[in-house]
Amino acid sequence: MMTFATPDSVSQAMPTYHGYSRLAHLGVIRAQGADAAKFLHGQLTQDTSLLPMSEARLAGYCSAKGRLLASFICFKQAADDILLICDRSILAATLKRLSMFVLRAACKLSDASAEWEVWGVMGNSVAALAPELPPQAWRKYSMAQDTHSTHVVRLSSVTTESGTVARALCVKMAGSPSPMPELPTSIWQWLEVCSGIAPVTAPLVDALVPQMLNYESVGGVNFKKGCYPGQEVVARSQFRGTLKRRTYLVTSDAALQVGQEVFHPKDSEQPCGLVVAAADAPQAASQSAPHSTHWALIAVQTNAIDEAALQVPAATARLQVLPLPYPLLEDI
Repeated sequence: MMTFATPDSVSQAMPTYHGYSRLAHLGVIRAQGADAAKFLHGQLTQDTSLLPMSEARLAGYCSAKGRLLASFICFKQAADDILLICDRSILAATLKRLSMFVLRAACKLSDASAEWEVWGVMGNSVAALAPELPPQAWRKYSMAQDTHSTHVVRLSSVTTESGTVARALCVKMAGSPSPMPELPTSIWQWLEVCSGIAPVTAPLVDALVPQMLNYESVGGVNFKKGCYPGQEVVARSQFRGTLKRRTYLVTSDAALQVGQEVFHPKDSEQPCGLVVAAADAPQAASQSAPHSTHWALIAVQTNAIDEAALQVPAATARLQVLPLPYPLLEDI
């Protein structure tokens, strides 16, 4: 039987945050050229050919075996100019691999991290920065101030009984004024964990198919588009009901790190999953619920989620499973 603990630190004690966090751990790959959208369409889990200028998408990049090598938030600056936001720990290897397949396509790929800054926007600061930005997740608004361009992508809000924290990603040209007030990056990272969406970072490369990170449940996989590397494996996992692992939100009584193995108490030798994202709640959010200081996302076997508490021996930690902020799509 699947049981969930009540997320006390969110529902009872989470303050509302307003401000910006500099996300120096994120970088930017730029795809330019007449074939940029077509090329990426044939490489990613997302439909980049029909991606509207006013929207952004979560996308995965898979190996031939269907396992994620990278994940991006992608959007168009123009029909022939696309930005891919990803973790810096995987950027160089991902750029090198993608470049191998450009061949004769009219597409130039480059590391544009020095040209763009990525900021996390929280609370009332989202509306203050981009009042024209629609309220739906994955909508994008672009603006230009003098010679500087700024793109704002609305992400899913973290909604609780005590309030909702709006979130957006701000991608602005380097050299433009920094937004204020600036908040610690750790706050943004905690809200990211609470959102239930784990990015692919170095410890996760080539370890999981997209559905194991719930990407199909948050719009990160388009099952109607054409082929891409690993597409047959991803489709088979979805439509033949072969998926045996999912990502869950948990709290822990000790700090966790991405890549640590998760064990079921009935089997101390064979791991049933691993930590895919981790962050500590801000002090203000955890003071009244100290047992919920440490938060994480874990990708584990679905049959391991039951009344017994999961464990991370490397951290001497016991886990409590919380409800995800979105429904999981059922296997077909």
